[in-house]
Amino acid sequence: MPEFTRRNILGVAALVPFHAVRSSAQNSKVQVGLVGAGSRGTYTARMLHADPRAQVVAVADVVPQQVTNAKQKIGAQDAREYRAIEDLLASDIDAVMIATPCYLHPDHLETAIKAGKHIYVEKPAAVDVAGAKRVMRLADAADRKLNLSFGFQQRYGGVYVKAKDMLDAGGIGKVREVHGEFLKYALTGDEPVPPLPKNDRERLEQWKLWRSMYGEIIVETYVHNLDAINWFMGARPVSAIGTGGRTVERRGDLLDHLSVTYDYPDNVQMTFAGSQITPRYYRSNKERYIGGNGVIETAREYWSYNVGKGVITEKAERDISVDALQAFVQRVVEGKPENTGVRAAESTLTALLGQMAVYEKRQVTWDEMMASA
Repeated sequence: MPEFTRRNILGVAALVPFHAVRSSAQNSKVQVGLVGAGSRGTYTARMLHADPRAQVVAVADVVPQQVTNAKQKIGAQDAREYRAIEDLLASDIDAVMIATPCYLHPDHLETAIKAGKHIYVEKPAAVDVAGAKRVMRLADAADRKLNLSFGFQQRYGGVYVKAKDMLDAGGIGKVREVHGEFLKYALTGDEPVPPLPKNDRERLEQWKLWRSMYGEIIVETYVHNLDAINWFMGARPVSAIGTGGRTVERRGDLLDHLSVTYDYPDNVQMTFAGSQITPRYYRSNKERYIGGNGVIETAREYWSYNVGKGVITEKAERDISVDALQAFVQRVVEGKPENTGVRAAESTLTALLGQMAVYEKRQVTWDEMMASA
């Protein structure tokens, strides 16, 4: 196989002179605030805080104990504490990480854009079509001096970049079919069933159980795979058909398994299977691209290819979330902004297309889905 070199895949929206970067980013560490001190926000903030070019200096959450816990886990005990995103954004931070409940992402994105901060938002872009369209409008209207990034780490992971380079160089020929899966243990079926929420506090406590707040599992969880596949295919699907159900889940209204077949341009189909109900010891999270001359497989931990001479595998050097966060910090430091709002919304809409197809158990087109809100 030829040697495939790393290419710059960052979709830079605009370049600004270095002197246009905020002075604190030029002369010292990038000052970052975290909004949403749950498990994911704390995890990614700890990675970012470990980058010598950045530091977490503020944490906001509506639950004070979560702020305390996050500061300790991040290693940012001196970080300022806030209850509201508006108060955190009014401070002198350079950038904000938004890791709040998914249904709040459009609102919090708009607030951060108006505050003029660089933004890293966890996926998905929204939980419904109207919210995804709103994110597109916000991204289009945002100041191009701002970085607007979403937590789709595959786009920056070293193993994914190498696989994409090989695919683009024709290493397996024309792609004929694609398969993706995310099968994992998340449920036993014995989880206690809480009473239906009666007020805002109880709804917030149960936000991970309801599609209106969390997003269906294909939107909140499997959207990572769908974003990677859209990137590799260089396109979004034109239609989808699917099915799914609740085998053991008894809480909320989320499915615990589903499967979707997407139609992409040029007569390429992609099948995706997702499950939350595998045995505790089993997990499979990957994508496969089958071409006329070979096969590429991608995952967060490795990538491999086979062109008829046996499988060649390379392991990831680190968690690809580190790659994504370091790329974000690098763009802030160098003054080379990237605005990924539209593509993040399109990947979210790809998940929503699959959700609609599963719910209605029929083929749904992209245009029909877009016209639904």
